[in-house]
Amino acid sequence: MKITRLFVASLALAISLGAAPISFDFKDPKGVNAIQFLLDSLLEPISGTASGVSGKVSFDPEAPAATTGNIIVTTASLKVGNSTMTEHLLGDSWLNAAANPQITFELVKLDNVRTADTTTMADAIGKLTIKGVTKDVTVPVKLTYLPDALEKRTKPGNKGDLLVVRGESTLLRSDYGIQAGKNEDKVANEIKLTIAIVGSAPKT
Repeated sequence: MKITRLFVASLALAISLGAAPISFDFKDPKGVNAIQFLLDSLLEPISGTASGVSGKVSFDPEAPAATTGNIIVTTASLKVGNSTMTEHLLGDSWLNAAANPQITFELVKLDNVRTADTTTMADAIGKLTIKGVTKDVTVPVKLTYLPDALEKRTKPGNKGDLLVVRGESTLLRSDYGIQAGKNEDKVANEIKLTIAIVGSAPKT
């Protein structure tokens, strides 16, 4: 019995030592990564994109629950269809992009993790910082691990893996001190986010 237990423990240790997390870079060389946002107000539904996405995520295909990392968005990259409205959005009274150059999401942990083949469904629990205000948030996400798919997305010879992150979430601009209680007939307090971004892990 002792020998069997020792064997099992040794095997588990060997497996854990053999598995290694992969670091995925979300600064997209193709410039495609973006997060969509919608403020569906009564008078002027406003939609836009945040294209300045970067950050690093450490993901182990054998242990998705151990995922760590952060996603960063350049505040000045937020744009809506109307250029004047974009200026207001980035100005001092709203996001104040000059003083708050980044929006950040720090992943604390993945909860309710369910994995099937190369797809992991989970709740990403972390800290979202906008305009200097940090709040705890939970975002339902879908992680798709695509081994050896980098050259399919870029060009032949670029060996590496991809990690696609998709999710949807809702936040309130008032929670982050963004013109709380003001102009809600034109700029909704509720902001709906749609996330679809790709991280790459080149192999040398």
